[in-house]
Amino acid sequence: MKLGKVEFCRFLQILALLLCLSGMNQAEITRSRSKPYFQSGRTRTKRSWVWNQFFVLEEYMGTDPLYVGKLHSDVDKGDGSIKYILSGEGASSIFIIDENTGDIHATKRLDREEQAYYTLRAQALDRLTNKPVEPESEFVIKIQDINDNEPKFLDGPYTAGVPEMSPVGTSVVQVTATDADDPTYGNSARVVYSILQGQPYFSVEPKTGVIKTALPNMDREAKDQYLLVIQAKDMVGQNGGLSGTTSVTVTLTDVNDNPPRFPRRSYQYNVPESLPVASVVARIKAADADVGPNAEMEYKIVDGDGLGVFKVSVDKDTQEGIITIQKELDFEAKTSYTLRIEAANMHVDPRFLSLGPFSDMTTVKIIVEDVDEPPVFTSRLYSMVVSEAAKVGTIIGTVAAHDPDASNSPVRYSIDRNTDLERYFNIDANSGVITTAKSLDRETNAVHNITVLAMESQNPAQIGRGYVAITILDINDNAPEFAMEYETTVCENAQPGQVIQKISAIDKDDPPNGHQFYFSLTAEAANNHNFTLQDNKDNTATVLTKRNGFRRQEQSVFYLPIFIVDSGSPSLSSTNTLTIRVCDCDADGIAQTCNAEAYILPAGLSTGALIAILACVLTLLVLVLLIVTMRRRKKEPLIFDEERDIRENIVRYDDEGGGEEDTEAFDMAALRNLNIMRDTKTRRDVTPEIQFLSRPTFKSIPDNVIFREFIWERLKEADVDPCAPPYDSLQTYAFEGNGSVAESLSSLDSISSNSDQNYDYLSDWGPRFKRLADMYGTGPECLYS
Repeated sequence: MKLGKVEFCRFLQILALLLCLSGMNQAEITRSRSKPYFQSGRTRTKRSWVWNQFFVLEEYMGTDPLYVGKLHSDVDKGDGSIKYILSGEGASSIFIIDENTGDIHATKRLDREEQAYYTLRAQALDRLTNKPVEPESEFVIKIQDINDNEPKFLDGPYTAGVPEMSPVGTSVVQVTATDADDPTYGNSARVVYSILQGQPYFSVEPKTGVIKTALPNMDREAKDQYLLVIQAKDMVGQNGGLSGTTSVTVTLTDVNDNPPRFPRRSYQYNVPESLPVASVVARIKAADADVGPNAEMEYKIVDGDGLGVFKVSVDKDTQEGIITIQKELDFEAKTSYTLRIEAANMHVDPRFLSLGPFSDMTTVKIIVEDVDEPPVFTSRLYSMVVSEAAKVGTIIGTVAAHDPDASNSPVRYSIDRNTDLERYFNIDANSGVITTAKSLDRETNAVHNITVLAMESQNPAQIGRGYVAITILDINDNAPEFAMEYETTVCENAQPGQVIQKISAIDKDDPPNGHQFYFSLTAEAANNHNFTLQDNKDNTATVLTKRNGFRRQEQSVFYLPIFIVDSGSPSLSSTNTLTIRVCDCDADGIAQTCNAEAYILPAGLSTGALIAILACVLTLLVLVLLIVTMRRRKKEPLIFDEERDIRENIVRYDDEGGGEEDTEAFDMAALRNLNIMRDTKTRRDVTPEIQFLSRPTFKSIPDNVIFREFIWERLKEADVDPCAPPYDSLQTYAFEGNGSVAESLSSLDSISSNSDQNYDYLSDWGPRFKRLADMYGTGPECLYS
């Protein structure tokens, strides 16, 4: 198989073009040799495929399929008996072959950046038998590159920094652009760099993309940031090449190229003399255009008359010099101070020493202003002593204070009673002499800390304070006593000379040389036959038995008076009684029981039995009390009180009151008739068949004072209670009070019907009832039916 003449000429042209442009692409002639191919009953030697590597330009935009090349087999006689087929990458979809002529065409636009070459396989078949007449061969279609991709900065935009004042040619940053075109074919991927914006401060290397400084002495304080635009262009920068751009932000970093300088040569500040120690007097700052560590400064006082009175330190945040007071100021002693203060950079760059000294000095003058100061005591703390035996009015000591101002105003003294609540001391307002005002007791308070106030006579608002510690000296005014409450026992089987108790003493006094106590029995007990006392000469004493044969039934308790004397001057003494109980002890001398009652009880009655009897008696008493209480409760009258307030809904039909309001809930206690009792009671909702002409009879009873007071208390409570209904709305006519001639006028208690009732008796009640008598009477002018 071999190419046609036209295709071969075209191939030679393309080959010449490639050799001229790149010198790298050469035509590849591949011959496939194989063993003889046997085909259907005859044997022949296989002919070789003769074909070349095909090239196709990318990005073909024509309307017709792009011709790629032609395949031809020597077996093909041109009679149409041979059929060509194509397989492999892109076969049928991208590349098609004319099965009669072997011409190959590309049907789609190809992009080398997507796929640079395609590997296909060709086959020549007998059209009738559909069997191969040539072995299958493989060939490659390479996509020939065109310049269709511009350079791109994949890492852009860039940011970089370079120290200010850097020399020319200092590298800043390197930028890199990539081109997707074929770097091995032509100049489509050969990129050169140029700077579009940022001149004349910076430049860029055309081939490497390294950005460098182009001007010397670039000052950050003048301009600290630059925006550069870098271009990358392919085709070695020639016309027709594609280009891409990126931005580079270059920041000048600071170096210490600016020395500190004070804005003023001198400063002046006024401060009051009362300003406390460690207070800030002033803040000064030397200007430094640098930033960060390059602007850090230290301040120090190098000269002046205030070296020991003031100090200067630096504020790390603001780099200010802070002047503070080290000693108290006194206008009367000195009215002004002068300081020479230096500010210097802490980090100096030797490269810039030629710019001048990196330090500066200024003068600070501090004027002390006079203020009205409170009186000042000659001592901050006065220590005084006084005996607790001192009489009232005894002089303890003297305090002194003066006005430090030039006016030297007189001073008056007083004691701050918050520090002397019991008023033990007094002070003379003019002289400052402190005296006792009450008797002192060291045992109650050994030291008194009081505050003395000194006040200016001309300006009472100025008050000075002095502190006095008064120590109370001890005298021997407390007698010794037992150190504790002793529980002393002696066994019934104790032997003579046996130690039963060791005692000691305490004394509230505090002698300088310590306590020394002396123990002995009182004169009344010195000759007793039961116990004796031995002084141990070490502030303790021992109680011993003098006999044996102690018996609880004979005497269960002994009282031993002991006489104790201290070593004070004069010495004090006291008598303390030691209680000794006789006990039954075991073999080791440990007390088992000390009660003498066990010997008094009858022989047949033990302690447990006595307890059981007492428990039974108590139980019977409780039962009796419960029974009595229950009976009393049953006999109690049903009197309503505040704790048992029973309210019911009372529906009254014969009440002449307020209609539907009568169905409200009323207090039953308020409705109780306290003054009368009805003899007969009838249904109020039925008119009696038998009508009486006479007045209903009432049986009066004695006034019940308790219930009357109870009702009045209820009325008072209702009057002041905004939520309760007024008791006036109850309209109870049964209670008329005391002294009523007519007794009750309530119709609720009437037994007879109103139609047959005789009201002639109304005229006998007096002039107040004359009108009723005229209305309801049976006289000649008025008939009642």
